[in-house]
Amino acid sequence: MEEISALIIVDLQSDFCPGGSLGVPEGDQVVPVANEYIRRFHAAGLLIYATRDWHPAVTKHFKQYGGVWPPHCVQGTRGAEFHPDLRLPEDAIVVSKGMDPNLDSYSAFQAYEADGTELEASLRRRGIEHIFVGGLATDYCVRWTALDAMRAGLRVTALIDASLGVNLQIHDSERAIKDIVSAGATLATLNQVLLSTTKVPG
Repeated sequence: MEEISALIIVDLQSDFCPGGSLGVPEGDQVVPVANEYIRRFHAAGLLIYATRDWHPAVTKHFKQYGGVWPPHCVQGTRGAEFHPDLRLPEDAIVVSKGMDPNLDSYSAFQAYEADGTELEASLRRRGIEHIFVGGLATDYCVRWTALDAMRAGLRVTALIDASLGVNLQIHDSERAIKDIVSAGATLATLNQVLLSTTKVPG
């Protein structure tokens, strides 16, 4: 591919996996697939982002304060940690979202680097034109991230073998994938992703 590409791994955190407070059924099964994408992107010299929910203890995102969800991924808790089997390289860029207690912040485009840089600004600074996105959950944070990326003018490939949904309604993930494709994204799996060795500018 000619574009400078980046991988975005969305919210592969303990609370979103089986045994967590908002576990996606079989969510931990995407971790080995995500690790293989990470390995390939790293070997190609391409940028890797990892998003995380990083909620305060009191936020309208949680049921007891008017939201939809049980408490999850509270800052500094074990549930907010990345899945222990996720193999992020040392140079992966972690971006955090959900810190504003008045916003749901599903999209990675509402996430920030540690220095306060928004994700879109981070991508543009590095000349990224194409993102590959997968993680948890297909019907929320992956969906919103893909749609916002396309609104920002980026090309998007959704990694359907590295994504699973919450499915509050039985077909939510299917609808999310249809929304993503209708907006212009491509769907792919490991055997379809061919990477260039174009390195991201420093």
